Amino acid sequence: MKTIIIDDEQDSRDTLRNYVAKYCPEVVVADECTNIIEAQKSLKTHQPDFIFLDIEMPYGNGFDLLDSIKEIDFEIIFVTAFNQYAVQAFNLSAAHYLQKPVDIDELIQAVAKVKQRIEAADKIHSSQILLENLSALNTQHQKVVLPLIDGFIVVKLQEILYCEAQDNFTCFYLTDGQKHLICRKLKFYENTLSQHNFCRIHRSYMINLEYVKRYIKGKGGSVIMENGQEIQVANSRKQDFLSRMQ
Repeated sequence: MKTIIIDDEQDSRDTLRNYVAKYCPEVVVADECTNIIEAQKSLKTHQPDFIFLDIEMPYGNGFDLLDSIKEIDFEIIFVTAFNQYAVQAFNLSAAHYLQKPVDIDELIQAVAKVKQRIEAADKIHSSQILLENLSALNTQHQKVVLPLIDGFIVVKLQEILYCEAQDNFTCFYLTDGQKHLICRKLKFYENTLSQHNFCRIHRSYMINLEYVKRYIKGKGGSVIMENGQEIQVANSRKQDFLSRMQ
């Protein structure tokens, strides 16, 4: 696979180039760029399979580069020192990212995922979803990419009523009555969605607080969702739920 490293910091480029050469032998670094002007020319010349893209650079940031491209026909591994809210946006968007300083195991894993997506011709357009999510940080207007057994779906957070853990899978119940079995554990989505008005109220359930219609008192109590579904609240999670509702 052919790649381009786009980063204005010489040390970062050197480290990433050396790591790729040593730990990712299936990857060839075709070029290195220090700003988006150089990157625009290099992309046309080398037509890489994927790029390593730093976010903050002179003459515009990494997202300005993506905005300038009519059709993104390559995969992207973002390299970032962004804060936790932005990292959540990366997770929601199924975008590949590495946080500085780059961890070798995370690099190997990101490259493997890119290779898998390229070989499967599985084009999620995660970069466009990411741009939308970053423009609406910490709101339910963000979108999440949900991996299915036979592909993926993209839904807005405001379309999710609640989630149910089912062994190593998570079942998403949507406002339109649909439900989808997703190939990830509920714990992953608890970590990703907790800042977006979702609350884990039971070891098997996480709900969208936007759609709580009623709370019924009890040892833990239960909630009635807008679709009429009653879900138990674990006693150990009751206080967190009530404080979140306030």
